[in-house]
Amino acid sequence: MLIDAHCHLDFPDFDADREAVFERARAVGVTRFVVPGTTRPRWGRVLALGKREDVGVCLGLHPYFMDEHAPDDIEALAQWVDAHSEVVAVGECGIDARFDETLDAQWTFFDAQLRLAKARALPVVIHCVRANDRVAKRLRQLALPAGGLIHAFTGSPEQAHKFLDLGFTLGLGGATTFERARRLQRAVASLPDDGYVLETDSPDMPLAGHQGERNEPARVAEVCRRVAELRDQSEERVAAASTATARRLFNLSP
Repeated sequence: MLIDAHCHLDFPDFDADREAVFERARAVGVTRFVVPGTTRPRWGRVLALGKREDVGVCLGLHPYFMDEHAPDDIEALAQWVDAHSEVVAVGECGIDARFDETLDAQWTFFDAQLRLAKARALPVVIHCVRANDRVAKRLRQLALPAGGLIHAFTGSPEQAHKFLDLGFTLGLGGATTFERARRLQRAVASLPDDGYVLETDSPDMPLAGHQGERNEPARVAEVCRRVAELRDQSEERVAAASTATARRLFNLSP
């Protein structure tokens, strides 16, 4: 059994064949899915997917979409989280330092969501691009009781273990499959069995050999195969470890 711990199945990329996407995933052993929220207008679609028994949902405000967020979205997020007990985490939120022009606003929204997660004792799903050290520093200051997921981790072994020491789990996806990702691959090999989950970030972050294609949860099986190679472990061990960690992190039922 595999869990795709981060996939945007609410996105319109899947409107034409969403059920077929689920079926292809199940055919290769992917039986659970965690879908994060990105913008306020999409929360309803995320929650609609959460009515499925095989989908866990998160709500948040993604730093990539800063031009779509409004100041009152933070208050609305708190209200939606409180009104929907099925929400398993706050997110996707975080910092994307590629966009310097919105960085101050990103930190404002990120900090507010971290405080919300802390107040509700929920894990947080973090998008962190070119900001590992700064994000780790803020997480240390806030000491979130339920930890969370550093989604699509691509950092060094040292940065990986810094996040682990703070009680966070690392999301491993398509980046692990590229030969040039030597630093990340060293980090993957160094992780404890309970330090990671497998994910796709569908429809984005395609795997090596699939560039330009829509990503989908079935490819978690390929990520599992690559992670097993990097860790010199069996695919069965990696699948079992990542599934157990995803269940614990998001409090998912068996």
